[in-house]
Amino acid sequence: MSNIFHYQVKFLLSTSRCKFCNSTFKKYVNFRPSYAYFGDNSKSNALSSSTLPSCGDGFSTKRDTLAWKPTPSTKEGNLLQQYLKLSKIRLTTLVVVTSMAGYAVAPAPFDWTHFALCVFGTGLLSSAANAVNQFHETPFDAQMSRTKHRIIVCGKITPLHAMSFATISSLSGLGILYFGVNGLTATLGFTNLILYTAVYTPLKRISILNTWVGSIVGALPPLMGWAACANTLGPGAWLMAALLYSWQFPHFNALSWNLRPDYSRAGYRMMAVTNPTLCKRVALRHTVALQVMCLMAPLLDTTNWWFVLETMPVNLYFIYLAYQFYSNASSSSSRKLFRYSLLHLPIVMILFLVNKKKWFVFKNEDEEISSSDVL
Repeated sequence: MSNIFHYQVKFLLSTSRCKFCNSTFKKYVNFRPSYAYFGDNSKSNALSSSTLPSCGDGFSTKRDTLAWKPTPSTKEGNLLQQYLKLSKIRLTTLVVVTSMAGYAVAPAPFDWTHFALCVFGTGLLSSAANAVNQFHETPFDAQMSRTKHRIIVCGKITPLHAMSFATISSLSGLGILYFGVNGLTATLGFTNLILYTAVYTPLKRISILNTWVGSIVGALPPLMGWAACANTLGPGAWLMAALLYSWQFPHFNALSWNLRPDYSRAGYRMMAVTNPTLCKRVALRHTVALQVMCLMAPLLDTTNWWFVLETMPVNLYFIYLAYQFYSNASSSSSRKLFRYSLLHLPIVMILFLVNKKKWFVFKNEDEEISSSDVL
């Protein structure tokens, strides 16, 4: 069955100046919880005059082509699944994993309780941020083929339900980080939540600077993990954040290249849409920056020199793919760059952990001993 989602109907009718359409909009397509609009089987996904009321004086409607059918409800059996979708679980998992990496690399005693609380609190904050993001972008998500199936667009969860989930998740996450971990971690988490929901999300429709702000958002989770472990931010923490910051440019620029029609249709100001040359150049520039930052790791006494040797081929191939994208941008070259970026980050994070300088740190009579001191 071909489906026309509610917000697509809502958007088109709400833009009409016709009095009948405005009244019909309020009467027939006012947001209804747990319902989505389905068109006739023989029709395409595009809205047509046969499925919408006529705007003339002698308007007529074909009631047999209009039907409201229940979507999967928000009963207990489906609620967890809906919350996972609302949280953008794959993106939240990436955020949590990078915070775990920051905790593991920090040169301080490993506390399993703090580690678990950091992971849980960070996950809740990320879930809240993603829920708020979907709440704000619902009318625009309905216009993009990649996002038109999101649960608020489909009506599987109401906007009020989504914001209630976001409020509870954010307050719970901040409480866990502040009272269970430390104030520095909670402050970083709150900063990230505000940056993502109040700065990055609205900026996407205003300026291409949204990509730089979004990269800062992605760079903060390892700082949160490091702060949770050490209750301070050393040079290694900032280096990990810088790695995450630069990694996001080739990753996202390659992804957005093949989504240009969608972004343009929804009115998002992305480099790939407004300045394709800059999009390619920035991606290449930051792959080179990644190699430079890996060279800095042993100089900052964060890793040994094996880290430089082991990450060099990984980074050089990343630079090669970025150069291919820069010199001959296409759906193929952008897809290769994007897919490799998904491998690059975990490889570098694992090598960072394996080659870190201080594996075990503990205090004994005010003397700090580590594995690097023993070796």
